[in-house]
Amino acid sequence: MTEELEATVTDAPVRVLIVDDQHLVRAGFRVILGSEPGFEVVGEAGTGGDAVTLVRELRPDVVCMDVQMPGMDGLEATRLIVADRDVSTRVLVLTTFDRDDYLFSALQAGASGFLLKNSSPEALIDAVRVVARGDALLAPEVTRRVLERFAMPGGDPVNAREPRGDVPDADALEQLERLSAREREVLDLLAQGASNAEIATRLFVGEATVKTHVSNVLLKLAVRDRIEAVVWAYEHGIVKPGRRD
Repeated sequence: MTEELEATVTDAPVRVLIVDDQHLVRAGFRVILGSEPGFEVVGEAGTGGDAVTLVRELRPDVVCMDVQMPGMDGLEATRLIVADRDVSTRVLVLTTFDRDDYLFSALQAGASGFLLKNSSPEALIDAVRVVARGDALLAPEVTRRVLERFAMPGGDPVNAREPRGDVPDADALEQLERLSAREREVLDLLAQGASNAEIATRLFVGEATVKTHVSNVLLKLAVRDRIEAVVWAYEHGIVKPGRRD
């Protein structure tokens, strides 16, 4: 009986809600995800308000969330979904970068992943898988775009705290001391928008080793995911805005 139960849990499809104000975009995502084994598209919504309602009704594992929509936008919808303790739905934000401040606000709202709308179907499938299993996904291109907000003269992401200068504060230094030298290198590369594969190449290690280092960094910094680690590094002055090694 136990083996049968475990098989049932393992074989359960990832339930996805697609949210976009453009019908053709929703239809495209439905085709991509609906035809992939292990996925089930349980619904669609054209506004943030409808998304919040459907999340409560359908309890999907992942919401593929557009940002700019009429009425309630994807930012507020993400904030409400993440704050709802009665659901465990995670949000993958899909963006075209029309509004950088929207992107950063979505990050702060608690989205678990960010992906470009012009990404390949394979990238979308992989992103939904990553978010569904409880990990965070931040496409390197997205990371770099967000971090440029810190580097811009007068660039102030909506509701974000200003970077604290070149010298980390005492609390940040105490947290940094918990990291090994290798974990500090990983943090620096994360903050530059590097993917696990890019970090592995830079440090001459395997991706599995990188994943272990990233997990340790998150644990020691007491942040929920790599997205929050990036923000933490910039907000505490650990990495200078605009730096590229």
